Amino acid sequence: MDCLSSSRQTETAPPKLPRGLIINTSTLSKVPAVTLGFWIIKILATTLGETGGDTVTMTMDLGYLTGTFIFLSLLVVLVVIQIRANAFHPLLYWATIVASTTAGTTMADFADRSLGIGYAGGSTLLLVCVLVTLGIWYRAEGTVSVSTVNTPRVEVFYWATITFSQTLGTALGDWMADDTGLGYTGAALVFGAALALVAAAYYWTKISHVLLFWTAFILTRPLGATVGDYLDKPLDQGGLNLSRPVATAVLGAVMLALIFLLPQRAGAHPRQ
Repeated sequence: MDCLSSSRQTETAPPKLPRGLIINTSTLSKVPAVTLGFWIIKILATTLGETGGDTVTMTMDLGYLTGTFIFLSLLVVLVVIQIRANAFHPLLYWATIVASTTAGTTMADFADRSLGIGYAGGSTLLLVCVLVTLGIWYRAEGTVSVSTVNTPRVEVFYWATITFSQTLGTALGDWMADDTGLGYTGAALVFGAALALVAAAYYWTKISHVLLFWTAFILTRPLGATVGDYLDKPLDQGGLNLSRPVATAVLGAVMLALIFLLPQRAGAHPRQ
């Protein structure tokens, strides 16, 4: 009996794994890991979105509706390519982000100015759109964490939320700079301070990191919008009156250089 028992134990015992072997318990998401480099490039992208959107609608005098059609069409094409891609591609991802910021700029300006909704009304409407999209996403997936972005359905939720948040950020930045009387530099300081508080909450509180991520993601947009306006608005409006095309080209060059210089890796997605 002892021999039989020993034989059975030998047959059913799990095989020994080589020492030092690491078991991979995660897959890779289709979006970059959230690092300091991510936030630096994101702020540059939002600033570029403001100057780039204004270049088309104002400098080229194509108007908000035409500009919205151009950038929204580009965004849809890039999102489709992004979803069809099998892995995270830094240039593709950041090109899609830039398309969302420029589309957000022109859509917000069209709603606020051409439709007469106003900055406060536009900000409120777009905030509702962001919250509704996040709510539907959460109900469908049980989470809105960006670490889970690796299926077509989740990617649709992700890019829809980003587009609404970029548009919200433009309207919010314009409202803070114009309607409150703070101006572009004052508004930029307010949003910068708000981002600093979010960073402090990330390190020193137990507030949900998912909530803090989306809060920071939304706040970077009005920060970039106000900085972009400060660069290209006339001197009598509190800006530096820099050329919009030149500012856009410089921001794009710096952003492109950082994409290559700073580590770009896909975020980890825990297996279900």
